[in-house]
Amino acid sequence: MSEVQKKKFVLSRLSLSRLEGVHPDLVKVVKRAIEITEVDFRVSEGLRTKARQAELVKSGASQTQNSRHLTGHAVDLVAMIGLDIRWDWPLYYKIADAVKQAAKELNVPIEWGGDWKTFKDGPHFQLPWGSYK
Repeated sequence: MSEVQKKKFVLSRLSLSRLEGVHPDLVKVVKRAIEITEVDFRVSEGLRTKARQAELVKSGASQTQNSRHLTGHAVDLVAMIGLDIRWDWPLYYKIADAVKQAAKELNVPIEWGGDWKTFKDGPHFQLPWGSYK
């Protein structure tokens, strides 16, 4: 594949099902991001129950009981290389570039967990509290 040709990715049925209950603006951003990303990704989580959030806090995977996932204002996107989920940070910067570009194109404000000063969360993208209640 030449540098000019970019591999095109699509959301799987599993990823699409995990977008159920997620705010339509965030769904549009994720759907656009998969079209322009350099790194394939899967939606690992969208809307969460309070019980699921409590599990994540207990395990140390989250630090808040007041997650944007509880209201459908957040998604976690995991990098896919072939059929494998990968956690290499450089992959998440590329996914974030695609999500931020998609959000800009669609005029939807977005926050990336990788930009946070503490508890950096590469897979996490959310609609800001100030713009979406």
